[in-house]
Amino acid sequence: LPNSRLFFPGKCGSCGPGYASPLDAMKGPREEIIYVPCIYRNTGREIPDFLATVDVDPKSPCYSQVIHRLPMPNVGDELHHSGWNVCSSCFWDPSRDRNRLVLPSLISSRIYVVDVGTDPRAPRLFKVVNPEDVFWKCNLGYPHTSHCLGSGEIMISTLGDPAGNGKGGFILLDAETFEIKGTWEKGDEVPPMGYDFWYQPRHNVLISTEWGVPKVLGYGFDPNDLGKGRYGRRLNVWDWSTHRYIQAIDVGEDSAPLEIRFLHNPNASEGFVGCTISSAIHRFYKTERGDWAAEKVIQVPSKKVENWLLPEMP
Repeated sequence: LPNSRLFFPGKCGSCGPGYASPLDAMKGPREEIIYVPCIYRNTGREIPDFLATVDVDPKSPCYSQVIHRLPMPNVGDELHHSGWNVCSSCFWDPSRDRNRLVLPSLISSRIYVVDVGTDPRAPRLFKVVNPEDVFWKCNLGYPHTSHCLGSGEIMISTLGDPAGNGKGGFILLDAETFEIKGTWEKGDEVPPMGYDFWYQPRHNVLISTEWGVPKVLGYGFDPNDLGKGRYGRRLNVWDWSTHRYIQAIDVGEDSAPLEIRFLHNPNASEGFVGCTISSAIHRFYKTERGDWAAEKVIQVPSKKVENWLLPEMP
């Protein structure tokens, strides 16, 4: 809610989840527990990934320790970027509760929903969205980043189609039933790859990034895949209100732009994105013409290494 601070200055007991602004969140009490996805895939141990609950209260006798493990019911999922069922845009609504954690699985294409409300220190599995539903209802696969929306939906970015080809798209879940509602994007044009995303309704924009083709990167990094269009190079710009893909910003071949963030100030029309293979950070921004552009602002030198795939590591 853009003007929520006018109605709810600071955190209050009768308000909804989260905080009215990032500044208020920074002034709030420190967390006492955190949830960490822990991944066994490619470790040689054929056991399920799990969600760890970690005590981060300095006054606790269990400080910095894992106090609970919630194993998933399947092997080989590769849990990825978790997200809440309700976001701070619902701060004004005391009927909403941030009591579910959404865990996409990058490789299996399952989506787990975890109950963190009944017992926050010992979460339990609430629901499993099967990969067949993702494939059939969305023609997408390899889900990555989960964000809640002010509309009462959950949006999850994907890396590809069910066959493992690159395709940037978004799954929509109902935030109460966690049923798949379909895809967020509209129109025939979509990016060739996907990964992370961030949206800024005040500027009517969503910007997504590209990692690589799932059936290639799913088996690990291979230098022979470079220079063949198998890793991402674009920031993909979407019209937030029409859900249409409108612009691509090239940040370099095989750069693989990953996490992208706008500045915390919701009026800001700029942010930053980290590129893994090119070891660069780019600033993206809205131009005077109203479109979007990017400029490299940091370049991290590669390191000379031994016993790796290449003589230098990004």
